[in-house]
Amino acid sequence: MGALNLGPTGAALGTTLSQAISVIISLAVIVKRGEIKLSRSDLRPQREVMGQLLKIGVPVALQDGLIQVGFIVITIIANNRGLTDAAAVGIVEKVISFLFLVPSSMLSTVSALGAQNIGANKPERAEQTLRYGILIAFGFGVIVSVIIQFVAEPVVGLFNKDPAVITAGGQYLRGYILDCAMAGIHFCFSGYFCACGRSGLSFLHNVLSLTLARVPGAYLMSKFFPATLFPMGLATAVGSLVSVIVCVIAFAVMKHRSKIKTEA
Repeated sequence: MGALNLGPTGAALGTTLSQAISVIISLAVIVKRGEIKLSRSDLRPQREVMGQLLKIGVPVALQDGLIQVGFIVITIIANNRGLTDAAAVGIVEKVISFLFLVPSSMLSTVSALGAQNIGANKPERAEQTLRYGILIAFGFGVIVSVIIQFVAEPVVGLFNKDPAVITAGGQYLRGYILDCAMAGIHFCFSGYFCACGRSGLSFLHNVLSLTLARVPGAYLMSKFFPATLFPMGLATAVGSLVSVIVCVIAFAVMKHRSKIKTEA
C-alpha cells in the first residue's frame, strides 16, 4: 500500500484485506482437513446460538468501545497541555500497546482454556488457569515496570529526538508502566468471567475504573501537576487497581454462591 502512495487509506485498506485473507485461508484449511464439516446451513443464523453469542459479545464490545473512548479523553487532556506533552503521551501509548500484548494474550488464554474446562465440568481447573494466568501476567508486569524505571528516556528517544519530549515521555512512561502489572491481573479475571458467561462483570469493572479513577484521575493530575506527566501516568495504574478490587470481590461472590449451590 505504501508503494501505491495510498497513505492512511492504504493502511486501513491493508488491515481490512489482511483480515479477509486470513478468514479465507482459515475456511480453506477447515474444509480441506475435513475435521470440521462446514456447509451452507452452518452459516445460517440460529436464534439460540446468536442469543448466546450476543449475551457474551455485547458487553465485551461495549467494554472495548468504552475503553477506547477513555483513551481518547485522556489524549484530549494531554493535548490541552501543549504540543510537547501531547507528543510524549502519543509515544508512550505506542510503547504501552506493545507491552500490553502479554496481558492481552493471557486474557485470551484464560478465556479459552477456562471455557473448555467449565464446559468439561471441571471448574477447579478453570480457576487454576486463572491463577497461573495472573502469576504470569503480573510477574511480567512487575519485571517490565522495574526495567522501565531505568530506561524510560532511551525508550521514548527511539521515537523522538526532542529532549523536551523525551523528558516528558519518560515521566509519563514511568507512571503508566505500573498499569502493566495491575492490568495483567484484571485482564485475566476478564477472561475468566467471559469463560463463565459473565462478561457483564468484565464490562462493570472497566466502567467503574474509567469513570471513578482513570479519566477523572488523569484530569485532576493534569491540573494539579502541570510540570510533570508522572502523576497523570499513575492515574491509569490507579484505574486498573480499582478494576482489580472489583474483580476480586466479584470472584469471591461467585465462589460463595457456587459453594452454597453445591452444598444445597
